[in-house]
Amino acid sequence: QVQLVESGGGSVQSGGSLRLSCAADRVPRKDYCLGWFRQAPGKEREGIAALHSDGETVYADAVKGRFTISRDDKSTLYLQMNGLKADDTAMYYCAAETGAWSCSLRLRYWDYWGRGTQVTVSS
Repeated sequence: QVQLVESGGGSVQSGGSLRLSCAADRVPRKDYCLGWFRQAPGKEREGIAALHSDGETVYADAVKGRFTISRDDKSTLYLQMNGLKADDTAMYYCAAETGAWSCSLRLRYWDYWGRGTQVTVSS
């Protein structure tokens, strides 16, 4: 029911910044989460940031203080990434969860996924 398309990935040097975007074809009326996940080669996909429809945010410890999740007044989700490190290199995915009272970064709760955008950080 929700189609998500990520963009904004690329290659940057350590310490640099990127802003990822996730365009949704529609946004649920209420009680939903929008989030960002990432998966490095050979590793499990991990949740890094989520935004609830009521404004609550949650961040993984690995990105707290460096990444900021936000959305515009239309249908686009953003992830501002500052102070990028080589360990941030991964495929980044946006995701959506419906019927949520609050957001969790646990993978199993999320209903819809984009195809991903690659972020590569050189050391």
